[in-house]
Amino acid sequence: MSENSANMMNDRLTYRDDAPLDVDTVIALYKRTSLGERRPVDRPDVFQCMLDNANLIVTAWDGHQLVGIARTMTDFSYAAYLSDLAVDEAYQKQGIGRRLIDETRQRLWPECMLILLAAPAANDYYPKIGFEPHPRAWTIGGRKKKPSAG
Repeated sequence: MSENSANMMNDRLTYRDDAPLDVDTVIALYKRTSLGERRPVDRPDVFQCMLDNANLIVTAWDGHQLVGIARTMTDFSYAAYLSDLAVDEAYQKQGIGRRLIDETRQRLWPECMLILLAAPAANDYYPKIGFEPHPRAWTIGGRKKKPSAG
């Protein structure tokens, strides 16, 4: 795709933080990304919970087609964890991921820190757009059972 046609396509895209999201549409997007390999795309119940409990979701749309998502948990003032940044593989290398991050940051206080764990395939992407590596990130795997209802 030429740079000119990529710019024309990018001009067609809309970015929203208020779009109603159908879980099947979101799962279909993740399946069209490398992130789908590391997300529970076979568990609509888990995906619905992921959508319901993220407090900042910015999406990219080409007409009625969902082509990108930035899913964040944040207090909006100090820290924001960008848990998912996913762009349809057919739409990658057009600045959509960068724009989703910019749109996310615009909704946060200026001093709010944006934190993420990079997917292996995207590890080289983030330094190019201004992220710095952090040597003290730690994770612990999930439990095998859902919490019991209280």
